[in-house]
Amino acid sequence: MSLVTAEKNHSNGAVGGGVPVVATNLSADATHDQATPRTDNSIEVPKILSAEQVAFFVENGYLVLPDLISPEEIEELKSDTVALARGQYECEGITPMPPEYSDQQVLERVLCIHQPHFVSPTMEQYARHEKICGALSQITAAHIAHWDGSVKCMQSMLFVKPPGFQGQAWHQDEIYIPTRDRSLVGAWIALDDATIENGCLWVVPKSHKTGYLYPQRAHGNDDEFDFSPESYGFDESQEIPVEVKAGTLVFFNGYLLHRSRKNRSAIYRRVLVNHYMNAWSLLPWSLQDGESTATADRRNIIPVAGVDPYAWKGVEHPPKQVFLRSCKALSEK
Repeated sequence: MSLVTAEKNHSNGAVGGGVPVVATNLSADATHDQATPRTDNSIEVPKILSAEQVAFFVENGYLVLPDLISPEEIEELKSDTVALARGQYECEGITPMPPEYSDQQVLERVLCIHQPHFVSPTMEQYARHEKICGALSQITAAHIAHWDGSVKCMQSMLFVKPPGFQGQAWHQDEIYIPTRDRSLVGAWIALDDATIENGCLWVVPKSHKTGYLYPQRAHGNDDEFDFSPESYGFDESQEIPVEVKAGTLVFFNGYLLHRSRKNRSAIYRRVLVNHYMNAWSLLPWSLQDGESTATADRRNIIPVAGVDPYAWKGVEHPPKQVFLRSCKALSEK
């Protein structure tokens, strides 16, 4: 009832960090009518947002929630970041570091780890965080009139971003992780204070509203940004910085234009970003032989709120593998 997956590491994939590749077949649940969605498996989460906050997200494409993560939780995530960077989880993608290396020596070699929840139970735990998923159950597909609050997660990204490391040029996450209903949402957990100096998030408010995916090109500025391409063709003068304190959650829609600049400070800018979508939408993240865009559906997902209507398909078990993002600062080490 499961399948094994592998991922290709695309160094220029801003969010994807590798596209799921199905390795074998997934058997259906013989006890359930495959023509009927599953609605008997609901996950209950607390509703923590006001109607005004939901409306702000729908209108502006992002929402900032200070102090959603406690100081103790931040320390747990920071500790697990070190464990991942040291290679303490048996997996492909990270070579175990010598035990005599300090935490700083370990962390200063990492820009971003893609899919840490594939190997770390702690990172998977935070993908399921009750308060985060509660907020997501209110905003993810709030633009759809009859949405019932069901949400699934398909990706995690752990940014370490040491001093001197590059940011990421303008992009929209749905370029890399397509949904059928414009419901992709990033949940950006600040583990350090994020400032203009250390490379905070910048967004263009309301840039998600038309549902237009801007074209991309090489940015030609490897000193400022990593090797991912940049989106272009819009008015950059509308951008605003999103400076936040550690423990803040920033939610943003997959069509929202956003970027981050180089870390010019002497401190890290650690962030865990998980990506979610409406559980009723198929996930055509990649096409296999014989599939169509209309029916492709990757099942390497975690249901986190409401129902999983496609549970009868089973789920893909992720590989014991993570993926590292590159940038100029890393290539010069």
